[in-house]
Amino acid sequence: MMLDYTYNWPLVAASLAISLMASFTGLSLTRGLSKVSEQARQIRIAMAAAALGGGIWSMHFVAILAMSFPIQLGYNPLTTLGSAMVAILLAGLALLMMHYAQRSWMTVGLSGMTLGVGIVAMHYLGMLGVERCLPVYGAAGIVAALLLAVVMGIAAIATAYSERTARKTVLATLIFGSSVVVVHFAAMADTRFMAIDLSGMALPAIADTTLAMIVMSSAFVICGAFLLSGATYFAPPAPAKARPPAPATTEPASAAASPVRVPFEQNGQTAFMPAGNVAVIRAEGHYTILYQGGQKLFCPWSISQAEERMPPGMFQRVHRSYLVNLGHVSGFERRKDSGVCLFDGEQAAIRVPVARARIGALREALGV
Repeated sequence: MMLDYTYNWPLVAASLAISLMASFTGLSLTRGLSKVSEQARQIRIAMAAAALGGGIWSMHFVAILAMSFPIQLGYNPLTTLGSAMVAILLAGLALLMMHYAQRSWMTVGLSGMTLGVGIVAMHYLGMLGVERCLPVYGAAGIVAALLLAVVMGIAAIATAYSERTARKTVLATLIFGSSVVVVHFAAMADTRFMAIDLSGMALPAIADTTLAMIVMSSAFVICGAFLLSGATYFAPPAPAKARPPAPATTEPASAAASPVRVPFEQNGQTAFMPAGNVAVIRAEGHYTILYQGGQKLFCPWSISQAEERMPPGMFQRVHRSYLVNLGHVSGFERRKDSGVCLFDGEQAAIRVPVARARIGALREALGV
């Protein structure tokens, strides 16, 4: 016999609010990471993963608790906790891809796919933890939920990381926050609950409404604490301060001849260096990262501003996200339809991708 159920709509609305709050927290925590130290970046990514993954799980659990059955359900603690851990781990993996792998459309796709898989894996693992009845679902529902989750996960990541602006963060929050809800209820539409023999089974110690209040309160307190401690959503751009001397470095011959000085942020101050010192400029949302020697420095210019302001003939646009200083390029490697610029010395670890459409112009500029 299948069990009928109804929904407690205030709890359904609360599950949506949790999903949006968690999405906003996670995406806000990852803004401006290029301006902080490596340790602070790792901490913020861990906090964002906990917010996103924990929010996915909290939304799912509160939405399950919003279902009113003729019997009181129970939940296996180990399986339920495991579903939360899966969501947090896959959310963390998706964020690590975006912040430590080379950012490209493939990275965006893999990151969004990982988030989507995390939602679905968490949902069905959590359903395995439901006790005192037997959830029944088919392959068609699982496939539909997975497709929805992957598509909306990719859309959310693509939106959030196209430009790290407040407006794009809000838009990505709406996409990802709603995707968790849509996937949950799409999966539940294909799920039935079969009655089982309850003789000898004890009632759960905590009522569903009480459990829902505990989960909701925890989710909002954790997200609020994370936002207050690490997010930069409302933070204005740092004002320029007194300029310290530029760091000492060995300059290529072209550096001294260039009148263009490039601004960068270091230790809370704005400094400048000759354009010729910069080996690579990489886009980071509305800003850029300068590769100079063994350092990566935050620059307030966008990639378009950098391309316009650099001395003619010194820098070449080789990819939508990269400008290279031709005087620092030590080699070029062709890879099927694309290529890679190579560097030596302290910059030997840098590998700059060259788009297929820009290979010809680069080879001509390099004289090969």
